[in-house]
Amino acid sequence: MTGSTRIVEVAELDFAFEPARWSFAEAEAGRIASYWAEVCERKPALFNGRVLLLARRELAPGAGGALRLTGAFFETDYANFVAWRDWGHPGEPVENCFSMAALRGADGAFLLGEMAPHTMSAGMTYFPAGTPDPDDVFNGKVDLDASARRELLEETGIGADEAAIRRDWTVAFAPGRIACMKLMTLAVPADEAKARVEAFLARDPLPEFTRMHVVRSAEDIDEARTPGFVAAYLRAAFAS
Repeated sequence: MTGSTRIVEVAELDFAFEPARWSFAEAEAGRIASYWAEVCERKPALFNGRVLLLARRELAPGAGGALRLTGAFFETDYANFVAWRDWGHPGEPVENCFSMAALRGADGAFLLGEMAPHTMSAGMTYFPAGTPDPDDVFNGKVDLDASARRELLEETGIGADEAAIRRDWTVAFAPGRIACMKLMTLAVPADEAKARVEAFLARDPLPEFTRMHVVRSAEDIDEARTPGFVAAYLRAAFAS
């Protein structure tokens, strides 16, 4: 455990998609609409699409003794999610559970992207990631592995087939969020991958990242701009 973040090695994720009403969103609909309008004045590129949030979950040993993280997601508006997050996660227990492509070069250095000014987390550094959405639902299941692969391609131009992907997950439990990290190791050094991704970003008229940062050790972590759960993952990875 690092601060308020708990790092756990998990062998399997198994999430169902279960449509449900969200009493917080229904009760606060008017206030949420007003807040979303204010947010969009500051960030006009935002889009109120549909996202998935975790309504229930369980972390327990599976048949072979390895940990499994199971649960169920429901669908809601992005505006509802933003208000819930910014207002301190009020209402019934709900969590923002998502996957991240923990991108690493062949030399062992990690690559983080600096979020673009038009995003909600401008200036912060993250692995490629995103709140899951209906495109991540297949046959009634929410596939966070597919979500991580999709976000990697969309945000960096790198296909998951170009990386050696670890089978298991490293899951960071932090207040209001659960980040499921999938380690993806490239065949090239981090500096070479950084140059390629930044060339891709330069061609994108509205990229999620503005530039990439190479993190070679725990001492390289920018504590001011790296979310605590990402920093906790990096420290654990370098320690091991």
